[in-house]
Amino acid sequence: MSTTTVGTRMGRVATASLVGTVIEFYDFTIFGTSAALVFDKIFFPSLGTAAAIAVALATFGVAFVIRPFGAVLFGHFGDRLGRKNTLVATLLLMGLSTVGIGLLPTAETVGPMAAVLLVILRCVQGLAMGGEWAGASLVTTESAPAHERGKYGMFPQLGPAIGFLLSSATFLITSSTLTNAEFLSWGWRIPFLTSAALIVVGLIIRVTLEETDVFQHKVVEKSGVVKLPVVELFTTQRRELVLATGSTIAVFGLFYLGITYLMSYGTLNLGLNRTTVLLIGMAGGVSLAVTTILGAVWSDKIGRKRVLIIGNSLCLMAALGLFPLIQGGGTVALLAGVIVLQAAIGLAYGPLGAYLPELFAPRFRYTGAGLSYNIATVLGGAITPIVATQLLERFGPLSIGIYMAALCGISLLALLLSKETRSSHLGDKNHASDVESIPT
Repeated sequence: MSTTTVGTRMGRVATASLVGTVIEFYDFTIFGTSAALVFDKIFFPSLGTAAAIAVALATFGVAFVIRPFGAVLFGHFGDRLGRKNTLVATLLLMGLSTVGIGLLPTAETVGPMAAVLLVILRCVQGLAMGGEWAGASLVTTESAPAHERGKYGMFPQLGPAIGFLLSSATFLITSSTLTNAEFLSWGWRIPFLTSAALIVVGLIIRVTLEETDVFQHKVVEKSGVVKLPVVELFTTQRRELVLATGSTIAVFGLFYLGITYLMSYGTLNLGLNRTTVLLIGMAGGVSLAVTTILGAVWSDKIGRKRVLIIGNSLCLMAALGLFPLIQGGGTVALLAGVIVLQAAIGLAYGPLGAYLPELFAPRFRYTGAGLSYNIATVLGGAITPIVATQLLERFGPLSIGIYMAALCGISLLALLLSKETRSSHLGDKNHASDVESIPT
C-alpha cells in the first residue's frame, strides 16, 4: 500500500475516531456541567444547597459505576464481531440517552420521578461510554503504522478536551443570552437537544469505516474468535489489567474534579459568576488539548511509559499546588490553577490511546483496554468529586490536594511496575508484547 493511500485511509480513520469521541464526551460532559450548575436546583430542590449539589454530583458519578459493565458488554461484541459495528452502536445509544435527558420533566412537574428518570438515562449514558473509548482507540492504533501509533492514537484522546470545550461553549452561549430564570426553566435543555444533530454527523462518518486488518486477519482468520473474551482476559493477562487500571486512575480523578467540582467551587466558594467559571473551564480545555497532542506524539519518540511517568509526576505537583493557589485568589488564581492542572493531565492522558491497546492480546484487546480504562474512571473519576465535597467540609481545601496527590502516587507505582509498549506487536495471536521493528 502506497504512503499516500495509507495517509488517506488513516485520515478517515482518525476523523471517525475523533468525531465520535468528541460527540460522546460532549454528551457526557454536558451532564457534568449541568450537575455542577443546574441539576441541584431543578431535580433536587428540596434537599438544600449543599446536599443538592452533593446528590447532583453523585448522579454524575452513577454512570461511572455502569461504565465497566459497558466495557464488558461492548468489548464482548467488539472482540467477537468487530470494532466498527460496535462503535456505531455505542454512539447511537449515547445520543438517544442524551436527547432523552434534554426532554425530561423536572421535579416541579413530576416530583421525585424526575430524579429517577435522570438516573436511568445517566446509566444508559454510562453503558454506552463504557464501550466507546476502547473501540475508537483500537480502530486507530490497529490501523496505524507501528512507529506512529501514539500520533494516531491521539485523535480519540482529544475527545475529552474538544467535547468539554463544545459543551462549555454551548452552556456559555445559552446562559449568556437567557435570564437566569429562563436558563433554569428551559435553557439548560438546549445543550442536550443539540446533541441530536451531532449524532447524525457522527453516524454518517462511522458507518463508512472499514474493519481493522488486525481484527479481520489476525483474530478472525488466524487466532480465532474467543467465546468469552472477558474470561480469557482474566485468565491470561490479569497483571496487565490491574496495572493498566492503576496507571490511569490519577488522570481521571483530576480531570473530572476539574470539569465538575472546580466549577461549583468557583461559583460557591470563590463567588465567581457562571460565565467566568465556564470561560476558565474552556481555557483549561485548550490547555488539555495542547498537551494531549504533545504527550501522544512524544510517546512515539521516547516511549509511552516514560511520558506517562513524566505526566503523572507533573499531575502530582499540580494537585498539591492547586488549592493553595486558588484559595481566596479569585479569577486569575483559578484560571492559572485550572490551566496548569489540565496541562499536566493532558501529558499523562495523550499516550493512553496507544498504550492501553498495546498491553493486550488482540483476541480480547477491546475488552482489556476498555475494562481497565473504565474501572479507572470509577476509582478515579466517579469518586473524586464526591470525596472532594466531604474533604472540603471536614478538613479544608488542602486535604483535596493531598487526596489527588495520593491518586497520582498510585498511578506512578503502577507505571513503574509496567512494561514499555511502544514496540509491541499488535497482531501477535498470543501476546501483545512481542517486539516488532519500529524506526527510531
